[in-house]
Amino acid sequence: MPIFEFHCEACNSEFELLVGQKEKPKCPSCESTKLEKLMSASAGRIASGSSLPIANSCPPPSAGPCGTGCCRLP
Repeated sequence: MPIFEFHCEACNSEFELLVGQKEKPKCPSCESTKLEKLMSASAGRIASGSSLPIANSCPPPSAGPCGTGCCRLP
């Protein structure tokens, strides 16, 4: 099952879910099904086996709070 990121239009929360093909996902906060699927940054490896660099793609702290999967989160 793939992991997807969603934005709930009812309560404005963002979250990740494992979703099967025939499943209708629900918000874990309010159980609404009015969800928007978000673009996820994919993880990957380069030939040497090290992680892909993401330092330049991370928004600066002055950009405000991040959502799910933000590179500034601990």
